[in-house]
Amino acid sequence: MSYQTVPAQQLESSPERSCVLDVRTAAEVAGEHLSGSIHVPLHELDPDKLRALLEQRGSPVDNLYLLCQSGARAEAAAKQLAGKLDCSLCVVEGGMNALKRCQVPLKVGKSRVVSLERQVRIVAGSLVVLGVVLGVLVHPGFHALAGFVGAGLAFAGITDTCAMGMLLARMPWNRS
Repeated sequence: MSYQTVPAQQLESSPERSCVLDVRTAAEVAGEHLSGSIHVPLHELDPDKLRALLEQRGSPVDNLYLLCQSGARAEAAAKQLAGKLDCSLCVVEGGMNALKRCQVPLKVGKSRVVSLERQVRIVAGSLVVLGVVLGVLVHPGFHALAGFVGAGLAFAGITDTCAMGMLLARMPWNRS
């Protein structure tokens, strides 16, 4: 592992040659973001493009702080970028949720979007209910839908990757 996890409070006292990369969806960033951060959604993250973005800033970056809503996507980004950039990677522990608890000032946009994590819970819960209802009212085979969603959630928990989240991140309402 060539990245470190840092507490949210560390962003307030981060060194001069540092940058924050927000890997949440465009819609989440439009709802609220940390001033001065750059935004590349996790599903669009590419080390070469990020390197070019960092060079456009004009000043060298020694520390790249990775930020998402809770920390999971930032950690996935760190794993994807590890060893591919000439700077230290720091995952902000707890993400935006932790920044809010620490009362770090955030820029709030006009749109109040539903976070990607909540979208996953809403869709997964709805699919489970739909599978159970259709299994009772239409055909017992529909119970497999609830089982499939449950298996997907278990897999997401074990591997720390979420196919449903990656799919939802590409939906039109999660783009700017």
